[in-house]
Amino acid sequence: MIVWDLSRNSRPGDAGLSVLGPSMRSMTRYVDVDLRGAEFRECDLTGARLIGVVMQDAVIEGLITNLVVNGVEVTEYVEAELDRRHPVRVLIRSEDPADLREAWRQLHAGWAATIERIRRTPGIERRSVNDEWSAVQTMRHLVFVHDSWFRRCCLGSTDLFTPMGIGPTVEPYRGAHGLDLSIDPDLDEIVSVRDAQAAELEAWLDEVTAAQLAARAPVPDDDVWPPYARGRLVRQCLGTVLNETFEHHRFCVRDLDLIAAQDAE
Repeated sequence: MIVWDLSRNSRPGDAGLSVLGPSMRSMTRYVDVDLRGAEFRECDLTGARLIGVVMQDAVIEGLITNLVVNGVEVTEYVEAELDRRHPVRVLIRSEDPADLREAWRQLHAGWAATIERIRRTPGIERRSVNDEWSAVQTMRHLVFVHDSWFRRCCLGSTDLFTPMGIGPTVEPYRGAHGLDLSIDPDLDEIVSVRDAQAAELEAWLDEVTAAQLAARAPVPDDDVWPPYARGRLVRQCLGTVLNETFEHHRFCVRDLDLIAAQDAE
């Protein structure tokens, strides 16, 4: 699952992708086509117009802005409801270091509770639904997010990435800069790495100032992921880490709930 990079915070429309997504240049027009049950995965539907359509029991996940349904712009309603359900989102968008520290505390606590839930059902961590990442794959991606968006972009580190991380699937970034595509770590190994990363980020957040967050990110000048981070602020790069941690937890819990429901049938 690709998560939209909302590190700019001010306007969702400013966002990019946390991992390299497809580049679409052509436009296709569908007229009188039966698309029941169709799935559009990692597609750029910017500017899409659905006219006279029947859309029942549809599910849309992604970066949604300026969405008009039957003449009503619904994005603000959706965002407000998400904030109501997940108050940590408001903290993630804050510029106040104290709010960001609290946001990270809540995010880490949420993941800790979910990991305990996973441990109560051995094997569930490797199950997936609807071709999404399993729980262990999701956590391995967050290992990569920390190495790339925090260590490289916030700290300026040139160290190799943690081998177990899962990053982009495209070249030259696939399996690059220390990633090892052949390894298959177990849950305890992944949790140990994530706990160390969490402690590192928490210690940094305890000391960081508003001025440091507002500074230009010290992204190394090389061809290592993420190439589009140069020119961003430290706060924007931190925003990617926090948003990815939140969104992937949401996806993980969603899928665990689906698996539990399937098993209960």
